[in-house]
Amino acid sequence: MENLTCCFTGHRPQSLSYGYNEQDPQCIKLRMVIWNLMNKLIKENLVTHFISGMALGIDQMCAEMVIALRDKHPEVTLECAIPCEEQAVKWTESQRDRYFWIAEQCDKETLVQHHYDKDCMQKRNRYMVDSSEIVIAVWNGNPSGTGNTVRYAQEKGKTIFVINPETLSIQIL
Repeated sequence: MENLTCCFTGHRPQSLSYGYNEQDPQCIKLRMVIWNLMNKLIKENLVTHFISGMALGIDQMCAEMVIALRDKHPEVTLECAIPCEEQAVKWTESQRDRYFWIAEQCDKETLVQHHYDKDCMQKRNRYMVDSSEIVIAVWNGNPSGTGNTVRYAQEKGKTIFVINPETLSIQIL
């Protein structure tokens, strides 16, 4: 069986109950659910390559988990799919520091396009789905960019694990 690729999609902090507080008990529980799912996908499905869109929130959280997983699974690689060069320009200094630290740790960086336009995030999301067999989506079911990505992945016949960020339930689509 060949090695598989998994990408992440999920809400930005402002759409999550805990916001930017990653020490909140709900966030810690969510991280554990994602961590366990990633470990399972590595062990049972031979996922060795993960792609993060590097947005604030779920994307960066998952990218950091992939970096941590490489200690136990050296075959695992991380790709950062950057929608445009300006992605982090308006972020705070600490947000940019986190972004650039993750980018330094990744095995591959893919720049989808050079300059921002209204479609660059959607192009990044489609690139990630098109490059993956499996999608992990942290999605509450509400209309959003994450929801659009889930629908696109469904159209493409991808295996999708939807984690509800409030209930922590996992649904396979």
